[in-house]
Amino acid sequence: MNFISNIWNHPKTSAAGLMIAIISISGVLSQQGITLGSAGTGTVVALAGSLATALLGLLSRDPEGATASSSASVSVNAKLGVWALIALLLPLPFVSGCSGKSVAQDIVNWTPALQSAVATVDSTAAMLAPADAPIFVAATVGFDAASNVLVAQAKAYLANPSAGVLAQLQNQIVIFQQQVNGALLQSARIVDSVSQTHALAAIQGVGTIVSALLALIQAVSSKVAMAEMASHSTIKLAEVRGYMDEGEAAEVVAGHYAEPVGLARIQVARAEYGEALAGF
Repeated sequence: MNFISNIWNHPKTSAAGLMIAIISISGVLSQQGITLGSAGTGTVVALAGSLATALLGLLSRDPEGATASSSASVSVNAKLGVWALIALLLPLPFVSGCSGKSVAQDIVNWTPALQSAVATVDSTAAMLAPADAPIFVAATVGFDAASNVLVAQAKAYLANPSAGVLAQLQNQIVIFQQQVNGALLQSARIVDSVSQTHALAAIQGVGTIVSALLALIQAVSSKVAMAEMASHSTIKLAEVRGYMDEGEAAEVVAGHYAEPVGLARIQVARAEYGEALAGF
């Protein structure tokens, strides 16, 4: 596909053209009252236009006599700008609007990775100091059952999509998310640094997938349902965010969807933002 190679080989020109187009289109859409949804206190259309304007301004500051190193920096920044805008405007695997059935299928598709992550948690206790293992085991004891129930409900919904089964999925993902958040907080109290590192890494492996599944279910849930789900989320994302490695999370998502890690980072950030905005 030549247009893709052209974009990559000439990122600054392509990014500038894309941003000019976005600014123009966002202006027209705003005049017509089309918002494409909310983003914080504004709209998606306004956000896209503002980001495009800001990035276009940054690109325009590139001096004619730039050194080789600064030119390379501009090229990298332009490529990152292209990824950011593509991620903003195009559907993302686990944060775009989807049908309930496709969400259930995607949850089922995550099953091998989820089961592997839970198995890693089960085997991690043997790697911890004797005094720390019981704390970790107690914190993660419910992971196996929670993952099995979630996968079974996703398969049930895939076979027979209904509001009742969707409600069960919504309830179960919150239960699982709260178990993960609680486990992170408990494992953060482990004093031995090596034990703590192993414990948090294992739990995050499960937490990354649970967060992706929550974003999937959020995509097909009503605002009323999301508010009900969030009301049962007592341990918020903000409380555990410091114990999670964004780079590791992006690699898990990138591997699952066979996409660049840079794009996965943006997806993870968008998913976390959407979850925090919903009250998780």
